[in-house]
Amino acid sequence: MTSPRLEQRLKQEDAPMSMSTSTSTSTSTAAGAARRTTSSGRDPGGGRVGGGLFDPAALLRSLPEACRKLDPRVMVKSPVMFVVEIGSVLTTAYAVASPGDWFGWAVAAWLWLTTLFANLAEAVAEGRGKAQADTLRRARTGTVARRLTGGAEERVPGTALHAGDLVVCEAGDTVPGDGDVVEGVASVDESAVTGESAPVIRESGGDRSAVTGGTKVLSDRVVVRITAEPGDTFIDRMIRLVEGAARQKTPNEIALNTLLASLAVVFLIAVVTLQPFASFAGDPQTVIVLVALLVCLIPTTIGALLSAIGIAGMDRLVQRNVLATSGRAVEAAGDVSTLLLDKTGTITLGNRQAHEFVAVDGADESRLAEAAQLSSLADETPEGRSVVVLATERYGLPERDRSDVRGAEWIAFTAGTRMSGVDLAADGAVRRIRKGAAGSVAAWVRGNGGTVPDAARALTDRIAEAGGTPLLVAEADARGARVLGVIHLKDVIKSGMRERFAELRRMGIRTVMITGDNPLTARAIADESGVDDFLAEATPEDKLALIRREQSGGRLVAMTGDGTNDAPALAQADVGVAMNTGTSAAKEAGNMVDLDSDPTKLIEIIEIGKQLLITRGALTTFSIANDVAKYFAILPAMFAAAYPGLDRLNVMRLDSPQSAIMSAVVFNALIIVALVPLSLKGVRYRPRSADRMLRRNLLVYGLGGLVTPFAGIKIIDLALSTVPGVR
Repeated sequence: MTSPRLEQRLKQEDAPMSMSTSTSTSTSTAAGAARRTTSSGRDPGGGRVGGGLFDPAALLRSLPEACRKLDPRVMVKSPVMFVVEIGSVLTTAYAVASPGDWFGWAVAAWLWLTTLFANLAEAVAEGRGKAQADTLRRARTGTVARRLTGGAEERVPGTALHAGDLVVCEAGDTVPGDGDVVEGVASVDESAVTGESAPVIRESGGDRSAVTGGTKVLSDRVVVRITAEPGDTFIDRMIRLVEGAARQKTPNEIALNTLLASLAVVFLIAVVTLQPFASFAGDPQTVIVLVALLVCLIPTTIGALLSAIGIAGMDRLVQRNVLATSGRAVEAAGDVSTLLLDKTGTITLGNRQAHEFVAVDGADESRLAEAAQLSSLADETPEGRSVVVLATERYGLPERDRSDVRGAEWIAFTAGTRMSGVDLAADGAVRRIRKGAAGSVAAWVRGNGGTVPDAARALTDRIAEAGGTPLLVAEADARGARVLGVIHLKDVIKSGMRERFAELRRMGIRTVMITGDNPLTARAIADESGVDDFLAEATPEDKLALIRREQSGGRLVAMTGDGTNDAPALAQADVGVAMNTGTSAAKEAGNMVDLDSDPTKLIEIIEIGKQLLITRGALTTFSIANDVAKYFAILPAMFAAAYPGLDRLNVMRLDSPQSAIMSAVVFNALIIVALVPLSLKGVRYRPRSADRMLRRNLLVYGLGGLVTPFAGIKIIDLALSTVPGVR
């Protein structure tokens, strides 16, 4: 038996809300919205996805870790920066050999700073993840579990639990490990994981059965089956991911790294072949000058920031309480072209409730209400519970559960059958009652020799066309099968959804609404909300088939899910976002988990993925473009003595050859530090078509990459010209 307080909580969560209920829940809703606004940079009014926070003091805190990353075994993972480190060693060796040469020492120092600044960008990104990991470690407390063995309880450390063990948790207990509730219902505080202070309901037999280790049971008693081995719990995996220990480079990162390494090799060959030409012209160059030229020509800017961009992308998801199992999932989100959205809770408010019972063909309303209540006792969905509440409150039927009904065989609601019911045996006769989707119940009636009256079809059509959801109630006994009436379920479309879908359409993303409703209801809601297409009366097999059909056309698909029946589709989708309130099977199948269990966040996840790709593309464009100015700085300085005509390329009118080379090297190092905030925050994302985004990035980062170095190198040259001895 559950406590009266928990029963009241269940009614508040699942039944039609009265004015007092709305008042009581508004505080927690506002708190959740405030927390999401703070963490995500998006307000509920529909702002744009912003970047993560950047604290300049983090540069100093990350300096020791950046120094440790100078280890060649670490640097070799970034080919471009490994070349810079080798150049730093060479110039240092030549500077030591000529201790009186200030130029050699200066170049060597700035090359080491270039390498250090590159490591600093990555260290800052990782540092933010480690700070989040420390917070998670505080949530992972050592607990004593009450394990059930042969019907008896024994107290064991939480670390001694294994998958399959059964543990008892009562009010005040901390859940010792990840698992599924297999018996009972309880109110659970998940703030240690989600940051949300409002308690949630966890119960057996539905899609809200999953519990996370480290959360606290507030009321009642549940039995939990452990699903994770020690060290592999949800919090353990989160810690490994946000710290970067489990982060692997994505295919795009690997491809870009390969391209950058290839460019470094090409420029290395070009610089090596310059020396014979210089010697032939009677103006041989020193190794220090050649190394400076090489470092300035290879794409050091993007090579230094590439890893930080990827880490920061996953960090932005963590800030929004979304855990991505890999960077590949974040990148895939940016390339998604088809978005599958569940209607309930995503497009609509998700509190679809029974509004009225309408009898047909002279059926008695009280008999319809009784049949609706009995058949809904086997339906654990919020809609099913609302039917029970409506029958009790409006028609005065007594409150009851399955144990109160004798001689009953219960038919549970499933996504496959889309109906629930009960078979009642009394005095040798059997009365069978079914309630569910109009198509499923109508097929059941016809299969039992009955007919569906025209009045029932007209009523379901009218409710569906108005955007409601009709459910049929039917019974079969010795007199045959017949429809008793229709249950009208009502829901409300969330504000602003049409505008969000219009934004996605401008981005080239096709939206598909997935619903168990009949086609008429689905079409009415699709037209009102502005989605591009819909899949009505969808079963888990239909979802999976739709995903495969979209992928066969070369499109990437994203979807959300929370139930075990969603697991195959979540595993098949390119981006599968499982709700934290869902089952363990769903969370294992998806490649992201939303700790807030907010299906609408899928749209924001896609925007974050696009922001990651845009940031990487923008900084790559800037890095390649700013090399052009370095050609005009270094090449004339190297060969103007042998070929006076090259002095025409000295468009910046730099003070001297040594000053020109030093200015380029210094700028090359400082621009990395200047771009660290942008790589961590990300380029601000705005919904627009791919060609418009390309034109904007070419204008801002391509043209900016050309102009900025000319100004920066000239300013540094003017500063160096004031230093005595720099000629």
